Amino acid sequence: MTLQICTEKIRHKLGQDSSLHARLKFDCGDDGVIFVDAVANPHVVDNQNQDADCTVSLSLADLVALLAGELNPVNGFMSGKLKVAGDMSIAMRLQKVV
Repeated sequence: MTLQICTEKIRHKLGQDSSLHARLKFDCGDDGVIFVDAVANPHVVDNQNQDADCTVSLSLADLVALLAGELNPVNGFMSGKLKVAGDMSIAMRLQKVV
């Protein structure tokens, strides 16, 4: 799965108005980023590398697994597959969305 497909999946999962109310970035290293502005209404989900309240760093393969429900966010964090920088409470709220 490509970064663009993951971007579309996240856009679809969030919808137009989620309860996230924050700016979040998925940083997949050399594969790129997915930026989510869930403060804006409707939400903006794109591949611009912008400042975020919370950044989740992970590989593209782990992002694919996360979106497919094959990687539990808590287990991914505990095993070091997901690294969170910034506001951890945003990452916890994200768990309900993805």
